[in-house]
Amino acid sequence: MTTKNDNIFRRLKNSIYQGSLNPKEEHQRFNLIFKSLILHLHPPTINKNVIKFNHTFGLGGMAVVLICLQFITGMLLRFFYEPFPGGAYESIVHLQNNVLFGQLIRNIHYWSAVFLILITFLHLLRVFFSSAFHGKRQFNWVLGIVLLLLIIASNFTGYLLPWDQLSYWAVTVSTSMLDYLPVAGGFIKELLLGGNEIGKATLLIFYTFHTGILPLLLIVVLAFHFWRVRKAGGVVPQSDDEDKFISTVPHLVAKEFVVTLILIAFIVLLAISFDAPLLEKANPNVSPNPAKAPWYFLGIQELMLHFHPLFSAIIIPGVVFIMAVFIPYFIYNTEESGKWFYSEKGKQLSRNAVISSFLLTLAYIFLDEYVLNSIDLLDFLPAEIGEGLIPFLLILLGLFLYSKYLMNKHTANINELVLTLFIFLVTSFTVLT
Repeated sequence: MTTKNDNIFRRLKNSIYQGSLNPKEEHQRFNLIFKSLILHLHPPTINKNVIKFNHTFGLGGMAVVLICLQFITGMLLRFFYEPFPGGAYESIVHLQNNVLFGQLIRNIHYWSAVFLILITFLHLLRVFFSSAFHGKRQFNWVLGIVLLLLIIASNFTGYLLPWDQLSYWAVTVSTSMLDYLPVAGGFIKELLLGGNEIGKATLLIFYTFHTGILPLLLIVVLAFHFWRVRKAGGVVPQSDDEDKFISTVPHLVAKEFVVTLILIAFIVLLAISFDAPLLEKANPNVSPNPAKAPWYFLGIQELMLHFHPLFSAIIIPGVVFIMAVFIPYFIYNTEESGKWFYSEKGKQLSRNAVISSFLLTLAYIFLDEYVLNSIDLLDFLPAEIGEGLIPFLLILLGLFLYSKYLMNKHTANINELVLTLFIFLVTSFTVLT
């Protein structure tokens, strides 16, 4: 209650939130949860074991912090950026050379974008490895994949904005993959570029998506994702955790605050030490050799060297994406959640999958590059079949035989089989990248 003796700052604080921000009593902590918009994302109490750092590694919270950094630095960059070819590159140079802390702000924006993709992907892996996608959390897995795609799309649309050689040709290489999409590929590419090639319309389209449409979609899906997590009961505890609960404030909130400070300090230190790349101004007539896609598409670009582009750029990523979306909806032996790698056997099979995938992927690259290309066994067939369909079917056959081996030799159940195959594919894509 406000009294006449309260100063103006206390009255301001009480108008926003009445009560102690550092409650001592348990019921006061519950009230803080229910009355705070931010803290309402957490349940009042949580299992004492889920706040252990090695249970989740704080990856979800880190992703949120990086998104906030992106929004803050992005809004600051908008004050100086000019979204047209005649001024885009010059505005970045002006920002870096003449604006106070301009280089630092751009560096923070760049590095937080890079680590946002990595941490979001690692968060998705953490959820998968701990089987935290069963029951009420099934659709939240799908939302997580949508969020990852939105983050990659945000990064990709922002990649072109500096309008230098690196960004121009990276986007050129990436959008050229759409040429191999049957029927609609050319139309989608022309719609995305605003014409037949990258130009003024492309830059404006990318700028609009990067600063308007994608951030709005990200906020909406992220809010829905939080709500689903909250309704599902928060972080999944290990199945053998004892049912001892503690209050969220201060136990969880304090740890989140510390992780936030460490992450921000790390990004700032990185931004001080390493500048965001900026090459010479984009020149459509001079292509770097070789022209590279953005780093998160390098796996697909490498795949194009060993498969027909229709399969490497469209069919294989499409099949993997569809399978990833439906992971929670497979029929499993059990829907036990929270335990890393499902079982001790799952851990062993996972280690074997990493080693096997690493060696087999390198072996396939070597075989295709130095043996199969020189023999030209399938040259009499159309390229889509000889360089696409047949190698693709052979890989599917190999995965099928690997699955039969796991089930017969190691008596792997469905949970362990899906886990092992997922790790095998992720490792292979990482090697290609």
